[in-house]
Amino acid sequence: MTALDEEQEVDLSSAWQRLKLRWWLPVGGLVVGAVIGIALAVAGGSVWRAQTIVYLGQPFAPLGGGQIQSLATNPRTVGEIIRSEAALKRASEVSGIPVSRLRSAISTKELVAAGQLRGINPLMEITVKGSGKRKVELAAQALSLRVTQRVSAYVTEKVGQLQRTIDVSEGQLAAVEARIETAQRQQAQLNADPSIPLDQKLLLNLNLNSVITTADARRTALQDDLSEAQQLLNLAENVEKSRIVEPAAASKTTARSSRSSLLVGALIGLIVGAIAALVFDPIAGRRRGTEPPASS
Repeated sequence: MTALDEEQEVDLSSAWQRLKLRWWLPVGGLVVGAVIGIALAVAGGSVWRAQTIVYLGQPFAPLGGGQIQSLATNPRTVGEIIRSEAALKRASEVSGIPVSRLRSAISTKELVAAGQLRGINPLMEITVKGSGKRKVELAAQALSLRVTQRVSAYVTEKVGQLQRTIDVSEGQLAAVEARIETAQRQQAQLNADPSIPLDQKLLLNLNLNSVITTADARRTALQDDLSEAQQLLNLAENVEKSRIVEPAAASKTTARSSRSSLLVGALIGLIVGAIAALVFDPIAGRRRGTEPPASS
């Protein structure tokens, strides 16, 4: 070990001893810093904070296949959209908050359960802070709508196609059921008419039974198709499509985060206290060395 290493080891040991001896200085600094941080947070006044929760959706491949990669699966999507100039201008128009102030007043947070991987089917919290309750609510709602509109373009088109398929299937099903009812009514009238010869009745009944059987098979197929399309539509609307889970609602809060102010104040106080403990003895010794000797 070189003389420099030995000197550094001695310095570190000496510093640790001074910290142990004057432990109350770092602890006191931590407590005082935390108190000052909280006091500054409270003294900073209060603002309105509007929060809204957005579900980004979980898009699947057509016909209910596996999950696909999309804007909803990109964890940066929400932040990039709400901080875009177009989104900020729109929110500013709706709320009356200037774009310059709005840009620094918005924040996002991904809501995930313990152990859940980030970026998988997330809930996103969008927050806007400002001086007016109604203004921040309007801004948060506008940004949330912007996100859902941009993220759900694929699913929105998918929902439209499924709805058109359902409408066509329902129309065809109604026509088939009307055909069956007409054939059954004709069959009842035929059987009730005594003027028609028996052989003709048999032939006409065979034709009507064939119509009813064919139409009934078609009705079953249409009902299966309709049921599948309705299930896919339900999946698309309630699972795949993004939506605002909770609308924007504002509450009063401190302008500065109490938790952040407490942590920063405590850290600064701890550092200042540790420095005071380290320099206490050298400064005290230097002052004793410069004091004039007491006169006899």
